[in-house]
Amino acid sequence: MSSRDTLYLVPALEARACDGAFELTKKFLDGVCEYVKRWDGPVVVLLGETRVPSTNLDTVHVAPADVPFGLAWRPQDDAALVERLADARLVLATLVDRNTRLAQLCAAISVPVVYITEYSFRTRGQIIRAETVNPVLRWRRQRWTKLLERRYERAVRLAEGVQCNGTPTFNAYRSINPRPMLYFDSRVRREMLACPKQLEHRTSELMAGGPLRLVFSGRMVPMKGVDHLPLVAAELDRLGVPFVMDICGAGPQADRIAARIRSLNLTERVQLHGVLEFESELLPYVSRNADLFICCHRQGDPSCTYLETMACGVPMIGYDNEALRGIVETSGVGWITPLDKPKQLAQKIAQLNRDRASLADAATAAVAFASRHTLEPTMDARVEHLEQCSQRLVTGAAA
Repeated sequence: MSSRDTLYLVPALEARACDGAFELTKKFLDGVCEYVKRWDGPVVVLLGETRVPSTNLDTVHVAPADVPFGLAWRPQDDAALVERLADARLVLATLVDRNTRLAQLCAAISVPVVYITEYSFRTRGQIIRAETVNPVLRWRRQRWTKLLERRYERAVRLAEGVQCNGTPTFNAYRSINPRPMLYFDSRVRREMLACPKQLEHRTSELMAGGPLRLVFSGRMVPMKGVDHLPLVAAELDRLGVPFVMDICGAGPQADRIAARIRSLNLTERVQLHGVLEFESELLPYVSRNADLFICCHRQGDPSCTYLETMACGVPMIGYDNEALRGIVETSGVGWITPLDKPKQLAQKIAQLNRDRASLADAATAAVAFASRHTLEPTMDARVEHLEQCSQRLVTGAAA
C-alpha cells in the first residue's frame, strides 16, 4: 500500500459544533461507513462548519472518537487545504460552490478528484422558483446559478471522474468528463426489499376493490410539493375515487398542510403520521399499506425516495421533473403528469384506480428494478469506479 492511501470525502453537508461533537445526519454517517468497508486505506471526512441547527429528520451528534473514520473541519484557505490533502490517494467531493476549485488545486499535487453530482442546472432553477417568492431575489439567484454552472462544468472537465446520482446530471456531464458513472441512491439493502408474500397479500387487497392506498414520505418543504397533496386529495374526492392518503414526514409546512386538510374536510381520508424511522417503521409501513406513491416534487432532485419506494414494491406517480422522468424511463415503471397540475395528477390516479391490474404489475416490476440497485452493489460499483479514477495521477506522481 502506498503512503498516499487516504480517501478524503468533502461533502456538501455542513455540520454544527456541539460540545466537541459534530451535528450530522444518521444517513450521512451510515453512508461514510460504506466507504470504510470497501476502501483499502483510511477514510477522512472534511466538513464545513455552520452555526445553523440542522433541519434534517435524522440528526445525531457524534465525536470523532465515536466513528471508524477521520472526522475534521475543512481548512479555510486553499494552501492549508492542499497541505491537509497531501496524503490523499483520491478526493471525493460533492459538486457545490466551495468545492469547484478542488480539481485544480489537487492537480498541482497529483491527487485525483472525483465529483458527486446531484442537481442539474434546470433542477437548481426549479428549486429557486419553488422556494423564492421575491421576484428580484429570484432573478439574482437564477443569474448566480447560471454563472455557477460554468464553474461546475470547468470543475467536471478537470476531474478524473464524476459520479452522477440520477440521469439529469449524467446526461449533462457525461460528454465532458472521461469517466462518468450513473448510479441511483438508495439506503435499501437486499434483505429490506419487499418479499413475494407481502406483494401477494397487498395485491389481493388491491384487487378486492377497497380504497386505493396512497402514500407520501419526505420533508415538508416547498421544493417537495407537499402543499399540492391536499389539492390532489380534494380532486380525488370530487371525482368519487375511493382512497386514503398517508403523509409521513415533517418540516416547516407541516402545520399549513394540516390546516389545509381540515379546511377541505379531508381528515377522514388524509392522515399525517410525522417522522417514521426509516428501517424499522417507514419501510415496513409502506410495504404493507401502500398501493401508489404520490410525488409532487416540483424539481428533479435525485431523492433516494424513488428507489426506496420501489424497493417496497410500490410504484410512483408524480410530476414530470427530470429525475422522476429518468427513473420512469430507465425502469419502465411509474407514471408522470405535467408539473404543478394537481388536478391532472388526480385524474391519472382515478384512471389507474379503474385499472388496478396495472398497479399490481407495476408493483412487481418496481421491486425487480430496485433489487438491481440496492445499497451493496451500488456502493461496490462506486468504490470500484473510485479505484479506477485513483490510478492515473497517483501512478504518475510515484514515477
